Amino acid sequence: MNWRGEMDEASIAAAIMSGPDAIIAADSEGVVTFWNAGAQRIFGFTADEAVGQSLDLIIPERLRARHWEGWNKVLATGQSRYGAGDLLSVPALRSDGTRISVEFTIHPLRDGDGGDMCGFAATLRDVTAKFEETKRLRRQLAAQPSR
Repeated sequence: MNWRGEMDEASIAAAIMSGPDAIIAADSEGVVTFWNAGAQRIFGFTADEAVGQSLDLIIPERLRARHWEGWNKVLATGQSRYGAGDLLSVPALRSDGTRISVEFTIHPLRDGDGGDMCGFAATLRDVTAKFEETKRLRRQLAAQPSR
């Protein structure tokens, strides 16, 4: 804390980085460059296993082409169809092959002078339980007789 009793940026960053959410960064080629403890908890890969690997590590095979098409478009144009702070929901893969549901926000990374896109960081949360509960409730509603 600083002299006014406020936390400094390093303390806040340390708390965020060690929190329950996954924080992942990847370069322009989609190679993982950062993987925090939350990412290990959610996806099951250690940082040593994930860093240096393609994001395909956590992207289900049937979604990869669409993912990389969008990735390359945003890198080329600097524009995304998702606004700042939009929450995206997608399926993802754990190290054991289990499919989970995640919600995430993306943070464009730009080169040192703030110009060209050089990759992305993302903050992700496992929402599998919420997703499964919503599916269950929808099935229940659909099964109820009409009034």
